[in-house]
Amino acid sequence: MNLSAELVNFAYIISAALFILGLKMLGHPDSARRGNLYSAVGMALAIIVTLLADSIVSFEVIALATLGGTVVGALAARLVAMTSMPEMVALFNGSGGAASLLVGWAALYDEILGTSAPSTFILITIILSILIGGVTASGSLIAYGKLSERMTTAAIVFAGQRIVNSLILVGIVGSSVMFCLEPTLGSQWFWVLLALSLVLGVMAVIPIGGADMPVVISLLNSYSGLAACAAGFAIGNNLLIVAGSLVGASGIILTNIMCKAMNRSLANVLFSGFGAAKAATKVEGEVKPIVADDAFLILEAAQSVTFVPGYGMAVAQAQHVVRELGELLEKNGAEVNFAIHPVAGRMPGHMNVLLAEANVSYEQLVEMDDINPRLPNTDVVVVIGANDVVNPAAREDENSPIYGMPIINVDHARTVFVLKRSMGSGFSGVDNPLFFKENTRMLFGDAKQSISALVAEFKS
Repeated sequence: MNLSAELVNFAYIISAALFILGLKMLGHPDSARRGNLYSAVGMALAIIVTLLADSIVSFEVIALATLGGTVVGALAARLVAMTSMPEMVALFNGSGGAASLLVGWAALYDEILGTSAPSTFILITIILSILIGGVTASGSLIAYGKLSERMTTAAIVFAGQRIVNSLILVGIVGSSVMFCLEPTLGSQWFWVLLALSLVLGVMAVIPIGGADMPVVISLLNSYSGLAACAAGFAIGNNLLIVAGSLVGASGIILTNIMCKAMNRSLANVLFSGFGAAKAATKVEGEVKPIVADDAFLILEAAQSVTFVPGYGMAVAQAQHVVRELGELLEKNGAEVNFAIHPVAGRMPGHMNVLLAEANVSYEQLVEMDDINPRLPNTDVVVVIGANDVVNPAAREDENSPIYGMPIINVDHARTVFVLKRSMGSGFSGVDNPLFFKENTRMLFGDAKQSISALVAEFKS
């Protein structure tokens, strides 16, 4: 069955409209589920129409690949822990980049083996698909390694790194030009381009430190969209161009938001080299531990309490007991808020996802710029596993790697409870002077157990 071009394009317009509508609905929790559904319907429509319209080599192979992908996706959704979501997102980005690379590669065979010589425009789009796809695929694997801590989370830098990156870029441009001049399947310039693209992805991510990984995840997501857009041009698929453009543009916008939240410029992210470690001032002092019984007495008397969640909350899977404690505090007459830093956790929106899973009211989530003016009048701030996003060194220590990064100024509150397993530094490896502040009390132990103990005190 071959559908007419007019019917295919009409179906693509409907799919694109569903994508845009779904993306718009993702902007608010109340409509996010419907947004996901609309986008899924749009994608299903696009796939069905494409399969019916184009000449397919083997429906059996496509069915087998679809079944395999469905099984992998279902298992990932069900079995991957919330703490591993950033790594999974990194792998998803890499898979999108690899898919675009393969589509561009396949388009190359189609063009060169066709009846007419390939146009320069098509060759350029194929090159961009392979280049951006390769960078996304290898860069995402490095991001996965850093996020899962299978490799060092510190910035990996070496002398002459910028020179090496510049030579790689020159090599990519040169090999692309040479390939366009002589586009053959066995061209050595194609293989040089492919290899340099993969190397560039590695070189682009390794100099980025752990504290900046949320920005990298957002940027790689944008790259995967741009790669898909280039692949769409390469194979002449309008919907792939639209979908890739949407992902690429939204990813760039999110990257810009993340950069501002970390006081980084977009140029720093695009050309890497930021987040390298500095010799931060050594933090010294005496911590003041507190036990759950004493913390309960302070919380019981509090009129305003703000929770600041971080990756430690995800590790402890404490989001549900945190919501329960918040509800008990409200019943006790306290005003309860959740302060959300844009880069808390290890991926964009990490804390929002966790709290939404625990059914925390969206109205209680307060952004950094809105919560900071309220903190001097806040009785108690409870920091749950966050480190870098509440680190006063970002304001006070010019030698700190995170100096200049906007933070949640929890040290301005009357009392601060910091829930941690130990005195270890955060993902960026930076010591935190907050722990030694006069108004800070350290509640050591597993965050879920500590919060559960406070809940038990309120219930009793």
